[in-house]
Formats: sequence, C-alpha cells, structure tokens
Amino acid sequence: MPPADPRPVDNLDDDDYPAYTMGRAADMLAITPAFLRALGEHRLITPLRSEGGHRRYSRYQLRLASRARELVDQGTPIEAACRIIILEDQLQEAQRINEQLRARDRQSQPQTPE
Repeated sequence: MPPADPRPVDNLDDDDYPAYTMGRAADMLAITPAFLRALGEHRLITPLRSEGGHRRYSRYQLRLASRARELVDQGTPIEAACRIIILEDQLQEAQRINEQLRARDRQSQPQTPE
C-alpha cells in the first residue's frame, strides 16, 4: 500500500473550484447578483451549477468579475468590459505559451563553446 499523502487535497486551493455561491460572490465583490448574471449573459463567466441548480463561482471567475466591475465603474459598457477582459485573458494565455516555447527552444539549442 502506498504511503498516505501528507497533505490532503484541498479544493479551496484550486482557482477553478466552484466554491462560492452567487450570494457570497456578490457580497465579496460588493456587486449585485444581477451583475453576476449579466456577466454570464455576456459570456465572460459561466458558473457551474450545484445539484440543486444554483450558480457556483470559482476564485478565477471572481477575479474576472472584479475586473469587469472596475471597467464598468469607469464608464465602460458591460458588453465592452466583458470583451476587453476576454481579450486580456487570451493575450495573457498566448504570452504564457510563447514564454514556454521560448524556454523549450533555449533548452534544445546546442551549446557552443566559447
């Protein structure tokens, strides 16, 4: 029998774990549940559903919602704010992938003697 893992898996450490109810998420971000629903309608976030059908949000989704609130508070229409955040997120992911590819290329290049 393999030894027991000394640290149990903690879903709350997972940025994508849907740990927060709509009410809790709204309270944490000082927004309304209607704002969270609107973000879903504009496809910025898609909350998972509990067995009872209630929306559940992850920390990652709460960060996106918080960024949307910042933009809307600055006067950006919600549709535009959602699109901006989606594009920012895609850019960040592309930059991460590019960095990984560059690192892999640096490792695979033969070393030249000096």
